[in-house]
Amino acid sequence: MLSALEVITTVVVGLMVGVEFSVAFVMNPIFNALPEESNQLAHSHGGRMLGAVMPFWYIGSLVLVAVWAVAGWHRPGTGLVVTAAALLIISVIMSILLLVPINNRGKTWTPDNRPADWQEQMNRWDRYHYVRVAVIIAAFALLVAALT
Repeated sequence: MLSALEVITTVVVGLMVGVEFSVAFVMNPIFNALPEESNQLAHSHGGRMLGAVMPFWYIGSLVLVAVWAVAGWHRPGTGLVVTAAALLIISVIMSILLLVPINNRGKTWTPDNRPADWQEQMNRWDRYHYVRVAVIIAAFALLVAALT
């Protein structure tokens, strides 16, 4: 049963990492290459779509990792799982304090109501997101290492 939990958790976290990596290194560069109006509309739409799903994915991943840590407390690799959980907690805190406020503003913008500094705010979101991606990649790598 614990083995199934370990695999499911690793897959769920790995998929989350893949989505966030894709946002950082595939989708946003595509959006940024579009004309200004289309760029801004794409960011707003992406913010609405992913802003509705990702909170559940982050919290769900953290819960799965916590259950894994508790269920396998006396097994080798638990320290890696606990460290991964700590990194996921950091990613959630970063999201709430740094990324979500920008996303909540950005998802309501249109070409008619966006602020003059909208691109600067999106660039700030991108910088925070790069750090968050690095944090969740590290958490994922620790989970994979804990499987061995």
